Amino acid sequence: MDNLANDPSGANRPLFQFGESTIVTASAIPTGQLSLSGPAEKLDEGHWPVRGDLAHIRLAGRCFVPHYAVPMERSVVPCGAKLFAKNSKDADIREELGGSTLFNVLDVTGGWAWGQVGDDGFVGYLPVEALEERRS
Repeated sequence: MDNLANDPSGANRPLFQFGESTIVTASAIPTGQLSLSGPAEKLDEGHWPVRGDLAHIRLAGRCFVPHYAVPMERSVVPCGAKLFAKNSKDADIREELGGSTLFNVLDVTGGWAWGQVGDDGFVGYLPVEALEERRS
């Protein structure tokens, strides 16, 4: 069995790799293992793509959650949409998004998509019907 943590030749091989993008390497984790070293950092839910059950893959090693997701790029429909703090039209509105705005979807449940506007915008919920395939 190949053990990246104990094999010096594998220290810079990717632990997580998607396409050509290396996310985390063994040398980035000195002991070869991720561990909890105290209370988790409290991140602003409006700006960080992390919740109790799921986080953006780029937060692996920084946030402890059961699952990490690679975002699916989508565009907001031409008429625009409201980004909600919760998966309810009665929830606070975080932002009004214009048509064609990039939205990185991390989860889809019950007619709602949870994700982040672009790579560093607000995090929240959009109705699934407010999204369409992203055109290159």
